[in-house]
Amino acid sequence: MAALGLGLFLGGSILAIPVVTGVAEGVEHQKKQNEEAANETRMTKFNAFVSCESDDEIADEVDNGILVLRHNKVWIVPRDEKNKPISPVPDMKPPLHAFAGFYIQYPDDDRSPPERGLVSTISDDPPMLNWIYCDKQTYELRYGNRSASITHIVGVWDWTEDETCITLDGWEGFIAIDEWDGADEDNTTEWGREGLRWALYFDKDDNGLKGRRKGRDMFEVVLKRKIQSEEEQLKQMQEAEKKMQVKSRGDLKTQFTAPARELARKNEAARK
Repeated sequence: MAALGLGLFLGGSILAIPVVTGVAEGVEHQKKQNEEAANETRMTKFNAFVSCESDDEIADEVDNGILVLRHNKVWIVPRDEKNKPISPVPDMKPPLHAFAGFYIQYPDDDRSPPERGLVSTISDDPPMLNWIYCDKQTYELRYGNRSASITHIVGVWDWTEDETCITLDGWEGFIAIDEWDGADEDNTTEWGREGLRWALYFDKDDNGLKGRRKGRDMFEVVLKRKIQSEEEQLKQMQEAEKKMQVKSRGDLKTQFTAPARELARKNEAARK
């Protein structure tokens, strides 16, 4: 009877294993589905507006601004009534490109668990995406491809509980630092000559960027998500597609114009 009982016990255990495994697989599958649903929401494209609560008059240059991407750095500039960036100098070429990004998992198998990254378009022509990351040495926010960003702080990017503001590494530790070089004639950096002044940093160590501010003015800022409407996104896609079509037609024109002219010349010679 003992042998029989042991056999039934083993049998019951063997039968239970697939049941437990099946439940675990079901839970894991549901977890992945929930994550995918969340990612779909996080992949909604948005711009980033800047809020600064300082009473300092110079903080007005930062408050109500918008994030733009220039020279591989993230900057804050004023925005107009249509929420477009206002260039510090007239007729800037190419024009300033506003941050327009979304969250997506950063592609690095060595990061465990995987980290949620943040990408943004860096130009409209051509329409290209780059990773937004925090430089591990300077803590300034920069943008670049995977090779440029992989050794730096690439996440975890997210939003606040109410989904209104941007966070990095679990909190809103963003700081605007004045990178003005002095008088105009002393500006040797390209962004200095273009009038770009306020660069975005992340206070990773939560110490007011001690040892990194170099005596410059700085303000704590909040980055607010401004979801792009479907109309805005559709318009951008249509404009990008139109530009690609124009380029394609241009390429075809380049390829076929010369042969066509040669054929016309031969036909004209034949008629003569």
